[in-house]
Amino acid sequence: MNYHWNWAIFGELSPDGVHTYWQTLLSGLGWTVATSLTAWLMALALGLAVGTLRTLPSPWLRRLGTAYVELFRNVPLLVQMFLWFFVMPELLPPAGGDWLKALPNAPFVTAVNCLGFFTSARVAVQVTAGIEALSGGQRLAGLALGLSLPQTYRHVLLPLALRVVLPPLASEFLNIIKNSSVALTIGLMELTASARAIQEFSFQVFEAFSAATLIYVVANLLVVWLMHVLERRLALPGTMGGAR
Repeated sequence: MNYHWNWAIFGELSPDGVHTYWQTLLSGLGWTVATSLTAWLMALALGLAVGTLRTLPSPWLRRLGTAYVELFRNVPLLVQMFLWFFVMPELLPPAGGDWLKALPNAPFVTAVNCLGFFTSARVAVQVTAGIEALSGGQRLAGLALGLSLPQTYRHVLLPLALRVVLPPLASEFLNIIKNSSVALTIGLMELTASARAIQEFSFQVFEAFSAATLIYVVANLLVVWLMHVLERRLALPGTMGGAR
């Protein structure tokens, strides 16, 4: 059986009678971008905190940070998504669980939390590696100048470590964009879910997913370019991207 290609499908109205299929894809892209950016900000904040914990002198704080990383890094993302969406509301007090279920954008909130915690464990490992890659003299120099340990981390170690680990952080940003597609399993109409809806209504499966693939590629290439520009600007002198 020959497949009937119809690229004009994107100009046709979707079943809602208001939006075209192309607008459906753009709406999905908007949810993908919103989910990815919000989750990334959450992952970066949590990853910085947990990654720092894993380098502190206190063994108990280091163990706490390591336990956090192992918990969220070793459970598959899809399982975590289901746990956040289906199980978490049942573990809360009845009033809290009912409120969470009644949120108008519950799939979005769930996806952000799941992706944020999942990615933060990976970011934490990279932050730890960046801090440990610095010379031990950096910490001692900060303390010798009269800075407290928190001030040494804030003004000396973390700014340098983040510049060192910027390339892998860029990779994690790309991953979070792609991982956001898992949110279709809980009802979030992001880009992949929008493409699936188009193929279900129009039966033009190749056109729908070809367009979604192209949008993902363009979006990720834009992120790669922006992160490359940022990396060049922030690279430490004497490193591959820094001024000589």
